[in-house]
Amino acid sequence: MPFLGQDWRSPGQSWVKTEDGWKKTTKDENETNNNVSERKSYCKEEHDKENLILSINYDVAAKKRKKDLLNNNTKIPYFHKDKWIYVHKGSTKERHGYCTLGEAFNRLDFCSAIKDTRRFNYVVRLLELIAKSQLPSLSGVAQKNYMNILERVVQKVLEDQQNVRPIKELLQTLYASLCSLVQDMGKSVLVGNINIWVHRMENILQWQQQLDNIQINRPTNTGMTFLDLPASLQLNIMHCLSDGRDLVSLGQVCPDLSALTEDRLLWKKLCQYHFSDRQIRKRLMVSDKGHLEWKKMYFKLCRCYPHKEQYSDTLQFCTHCHILFWKDTNHPCTANNPESCCKAVSPQGFINLFKF
Repeated sequence: MPFLGQDWRSPGQSWVKTEDGWKKTTKDENETNNNVSERKSYCKEEHDKENLILSINYDVAAKKRKKDLLNNNTKIPYFHKDKWIYVHKGSTKERHGYCTLGEAFNRLDFCSAIKDTRRFNYVVRLLELIAKSQLPSLSGVAQKNYMNILERVVQKVLEDQQNVRPIKELLQTLYASLCSLVQDMGKSVLVGNINIWVHRMENILQWQQQLDNIQINRPTNTGMTFLDLPASLQLNIMHCLSDGRDLVSLGQVCPDLSALTEDRLLWKKLCQYHFSDRQIRKRLMVSDKGHLEWKKMYFKLCRCYPHKEQYSDTLQFCTHCHILFWKDTNHPCTANNPESCCKAVSPQGFINLFKF
């Protein structure tokens, strides 16, 4: 039996594997096939290089768009519009990770909420609480979103010329917090370059100046005004006010209203609405005539205890599904009685949901 080694084939021939099996080819055919395969491989390499360059350019463009989108100087900031979010505080088999305050603040639809008069005060109060203590806990994207929403709030107040005082207090609180936080920039308290935050503080000062320069235009209609109403109706309307500072401002309009705003029953109901009987008993103030000074007691109680918060519309939390949602929007609840599982969430309660 002859020995068959690597060179057992005749010179000038080679075997090529095809779909039909191994075939014998000559040297010329082999060179032709090699040239064709080399050209195909070269074209494939060129095509792969072109696709690689296109993919790199696409990734760079996508990253640039994302960077421009999150940049403070962007002309059209992006706002999430989720009607509800799932609040999970730990990892489970179904979900990994947890929901933070910054994530919830980014995803919920606060941009549309500030346009709703029922939710405006709720969002403003939430912004104020975040400015006091929770701003460093937000992510960089959440901090940018916070400033964008705040800008929308200021623009709405400048256009409507309403709710000027609470926005002034919000800006003052935020500016004071940023002044203390910027000094601790070396401790990584805030996310981003210090020049960015200095620019934001300059914007806050500019907004404060714009709010100070607001001149409320008198209505052009010549119909009946508040001053034309009988004193009894004026007093009934005053009983609907829940802030004593509004009564003080109303009393500065004319002497007649000033006399009505000094009504003792008016300030008594205001104290009983905001504060408990125990709190009132601790801060009793009696005049020389032996009467309780309800007006002075109210402002003294305000300095010692928080006000009672009341909002037309609030966020709701489903204890069964652990979903946070707006009151007028439905959520995919799996409970038999969804209404019994839902409870109103105050602005402070919203922040407490994300304290682990």
